Formats: sequence, C-alpha cells, structure tokens
Amino acid sequence: MKKLLAGKLHILSLGCSKNWIDSEVMGGLARVSGMTIVERPQDADVVLVNTCGFIGPAKEESLEAILALAEIKKQRGGDLKLVVAGCLAQRYGKELSLEIPEADLWVGTGEVGRIAEHLRSLQAGGTQRKAIVSKPDFLMTSRHERLLPSGAATAYLKISDGCSNRCAYCAIPSIRGRARSRRPDDILREAQTLVARGIREIILIGQDTTAYGRDLKNRPTLSGLLSDLSAVSGLRWLRLLYTHPAHLTADVLETIASRKKICRYIDLPVQHIDDAILDAMRRRVSSKTIREIIRQARGLMPDLALRTSLIVGFPGETQKRFERLLDFVGETRFDHLGVFTYSREEGTPAADLPSRISEREKERRRDAIMNEQADISYAVNQTLIGSVQEVLIEGKSDHPDCAWVGRCRRQSPDVDGVTHVKNGPAAIGDFVRCKITGCDHYDLFGKMIPFKQS
Repeated sequence: MKKLLAGKLHILSLGCSKNWIDSEVMGGLARVSGMTIVERPQDADVVLVNTCGFIGPAKEESLEAILALAEIKKQRGGDLKLVVAGCLAQRYGKELSLEIPEADLWVGTGEVGRIAEHLRSLQAGGTQRKAIVSKPDFLMTSRHERLLPSGAATAYLKISDGCSNRCAYCAIPSIRGRARSRRPDDILREAQTLVARGIREIILIGQDTTAYGRDLKNRPTLSGLLSDLSAVSGLRWLRLLYTHPAHLTADVLETIASRKKICRYIDLPVQHIDDAILDAMRRRVSSKTIREIIRQARGLMPDLALRTSLIVGFPGETQKRFERLLDFVGETRFDHLGVFTYSREEGTPAADLPSRISEREKERRRDAIMNEQADISYAVNQTLIGSVQEVLIEGKSDHPDCAWVGRCRRQSPDVDGVTHVKNGPAAIGDFVRCKITGCDHYDLFGKMIPFKQS
C-alpha cells in the first residue's frame, strides 16, 4: 500500500483549457492521495505551477510566475516546495532546472498521471532539482478524478490530446505528442460523471477536435460522439471548440444543427485566408474550402455564432496578403475573433523561413484587425437587441446597473463577451430567460423574463 501524501498543495494553472484539465487531474490525484488543496500559495507546503510553453508571451508569463513563486519560497525560508509542470517543463525543463535552482522538481506533460508518485518522492527528499521529461503520451480517462471549482456549472471535457497536423509555426506536436483519441464510451462515462457532479454545460476540447477518432480501431466519428453526448440526461448545453477547417465535415455541421442541446457555436481557427500563407503554414486547407465551410455552416444555422483565430506577421505575409486577410474579416463578419502575432518558435519549420516581419509591424496589423472586428462585433450585438436568450448565470455582475453576469449560447467562457442581467432572483448555475435590451462592443445586457409554460 502506498504511503499517503501529507501537507497542503496549491496549484496555479496557466495557458489554455487543455492545460486547465491537466491541473484538475493532478489536483484530483493529489487529493485522493491525501493532500489538502489550498487557494493561496502562502498557505501551502507544495506549490505546483502548470505552465504554458506554446508561444513567446506564454513562456514569459510562465517564467514570471515561477520566479514569483520562488520569491514566496525564499520568504518562507525554503520550507516551501516548488514544482513546475506542463508544457514549459516538457519543452525546456532540463535546461531550466539548471538555471532556476529554486524549483525543486520539473515534470513534463507525460507525467500528469504520475504526479502523486513524484510528490511522494519529493516529500521523501528523492527528486530535488530534477527534471522528469518523458514521452508526452499521457491520455486521461474517466477514472481520473478531477478537482473541479466549487459550484461550477461548466466543465471542459478533453476528447483527445496531442496533434498530428504539424503546422509549420506550431510546437504542440513536440510538447503534447501525436494525436490520441479517447474511446467514446470513456468520454460518455466522464460526461455522465460531470453531470452527476452538477455540471450543466460541457465544452468539448482537444488540440484538433475534428481529428477525433482517426487513430482508434473502429474509427468512431465526431458526429456520432456529439449525438451520444447530446442524449446525456441532465446536460443542458454541449459546446464544441477547436475545429480545424481542413477536417470539419458536413455530418458534424448537420449534427450541431439538429441537436437542441448542442450550442449553435463553432470555433473555426482559420489562421489566415491567403493561399500562399496557408501553404507556408502547412494548414492543408485552401481559402476556397474555408469560405465554403462558413457558407455551409451559416446556411444550415442562420443563428450560428462563429468564432475564429488569426495569425498576423507570418513570414512572407506581404502588405497585400495582409490586406487580403483584413478584407476577409470585413466580408465574413465573424461573431468572435482573436488575433495572435506570429511567434518564431525554435524547432518548428517556420523558424527558418525568410521574410521576417518586425514586431512593431505585427502589432500594427493585429490592431488593424481588432479595430475592424470591434465594429463588427458591435454591429452583430446590436442585431440581438430585442431577442430572447437563454443565459447561464455565473456570478454577480460588476456592472453598476446589473445584478448578475452569465453567458448565452453564443458566448464561450474566457474568450468571448458575457451577458449582464439587470434584474430578477437567480443563483450561480441557474439558466434564466433574458430579453436583450442593450450591448457594447463585446457584451450583451438584458432583463430577466419568465420561462414560457409548456
């Protein structure tokens, strides 16, 4: 029988929703093994920071967090143990373990499922200042208990991990490994467990959710998985993120359109629209196909909320090619949009491409697109005034004229705007019916009205 872990653990999770699930899994494993989870690093015996190492700004944020926690450790007189996990540890752990001796242990993405063993060894004094970076092949299952936030009504569900697309700018395949799909029955089991724990909205994620099932023996489909999940009793909303335009098929669109529980919301990261840039990025999709997918999706679902992400400043993006992208944004009128400036990442094919663009010009191009999108978002939001939206209440509003804040089906957490609700009795986790009365560039404002009696 393994010895129980002692002490208190604080977890700081950085980066994307996929990383957040890894943090929940590590927290669950630590708690099951005997540790108490605390909210403040000052109250902990062990602090674990789950880092992001995807692009330059994310790496900088992770390093700043590590050094800030190292300062807390110094103030404590050294009795606090500091563990660095996640993507930055996977990518640079062996080098950084020498440069940042304040961290007691570095564990890569392949070690998520063994975190309790590593913490046990750390408490016994066996792994100080060591980097454990193995093959990034961990894939969670429904047997892993997740440490969900107290009172949460929304949870992410990771249907796959890793990526085999190998886009020219992306380091994820080396950090997360090849694409690996979970079995449909295991995903369904986790969804049922989440609903039993009070979750009302499940958001499906993966590095590329539309590649789901290709690596499994029986080749299960994403559309079949969506259909099965939409039948889970007690689930109110189902949302799909990270759909690659090269892989998003008609049957998936038709399933989203035909299932009431599935939010008519598609996250379609196109990255660019110029064919020369798409080829250089190794996106394996043409501008014509991207436009056809958008046309097809909106034809099936006129009320669709469409989100995308773009990269500006990729090597070879001439002014003309950038203007082509800017024109595309204006023509397509996405409901939600995010822009990244290209980050040159060592070890990726794009790192050696010529025709580099200055950081100042990248920022100018990003600002130009975001200014265009702000006007589009405001115009789209204005068309929603007078409509009735179902809203999931998530907390108290910080707006002086509103009591609650939440999201409607058109809004995904963390990346989109929110809906402020002016009046009415409600609690966190409630679904309320709201008439939209106003908007700003990104948020909606509404007043609560009674649900129709059936």
